[in-house]
Amino acid sequence: MDKVDWPLFGRKLTGWYRPDRRPMPWKGDRNPYRVWLSEIILQQTRVAQGLPYFERFVAAYPTVADLAAAPDAEVMKHWEGLGYYSRARNLLKAARKVVEQYDGRFPATYEGLLTLPGVGPYTAAAIASFAFDRQVAVLDGNVFRILARYAGDPTPIDTGPGKKHFQSLVDAALGDTPAATFNQAIMDFGALVCTPKAPQCPSCPLADRCRALAQDRVYELPVKGKSGKRRERFFHYLVLTDEAGRFLIHRREERDIWRQLYQFPLLEAPTLDLRPAALMELDEWPDWLPAAELHYEGRSTPFLHQLTHQRIGVIFHRFRWSTMGQLPAHYLRIERWELERYALPRVITRYLEESRLTLDL
Repeated sequence: MDKVDWPLFGRKLTGWYRPDRRPMPWKGDRNPYRVWLSEIILQQTRVAQGLPYFERFVAAYPTVADLAAAPDAEVMKHWEGLGYYSRARNLLKAARKVVEQYDGRFPATYEGLLTLPGVGPYTAAAIASFAFDRQVAVLDGNVFRILARYAGDPTPIDTGPGKKHFQSLVDAALGDTPAATFNQAIMDFGALVCTPKAPQCPSCPLADRCRALAQDRVYELPVKGKSGKRRERFFHYLVLTDEAGRFLIHRREERDIWRQLYQFPLLEAPTLDLRPAALMELDEWPDWLPAAELHYEGRSTPFLHQLTHQRIGVIFHRFRWSTMGQLPAHYLRIERWELERYALPRVITRYLEESRLTLDL
């Protein structure tokens, strides 16, 4: 098989590129803080979903120093609904590191950017090229897909050797083209033309040399070598209210995606199909919660919450606890309107928004 002409690929790609094809407020912005913020928000997030969050953060925290000085709970609340909350925690850590260790200035090199929490190779390459004109090519899911299809390359993209292989390909395609232009071009191309499910092959400017198209393998590439099984979990939230209708919440401290968010008391069980009596018999039932004092009011219909490696089934069980008295130190008793002050997992905000409570008669 003939060797791929990667410089030609790069020239065709940048010849296709026009900034107005995919307008975004951070495009062309050389402010490293805004570039970094946009890249962190867009990690595993669609542009349409991330845009209002970007605008919200820029309005609330115009500079990295403003963000570094913000209370954790306030930042988590601004992030609420965006998911993958480790990004928000790393956002604060990185902002504080920039302020405390770099005097409020972002590192200007790819290697320096990699020292910031939450900044991996792709994000470092994007910031380095867009904000500092460093000649570094980005490599993410879009780029893997474009390169694998164009070269008809079945090398698995989710292995160490595979990542090094595709990095060498994108570096060859970058050549002497300014990285800021090349990187934005390949990002836009993956979003608008060489898409995962409905690629625009008939109008693709690279179609005449695309080996996947010639071999009718467009939907087979790229290849992943690992096939991890998605873990299934079952959450039962206890929505406890007193006679005044106040709710009981606490901050989740488990080291997972929802750490530092607020939630109702939670029981994790082997199944979703549990009635109140069965819930109360679980070993996980809180010692401080007297089952005999609870009046059961009903439960929600099931919610399904999909994560990258987990699928979580959720049911909310509502109880009235008329004698609610002394509580554990880390629990709060709040009015319903006060819930808006706290950052909650998306599945809880969905429950509150939809009010899908089915009373058991």
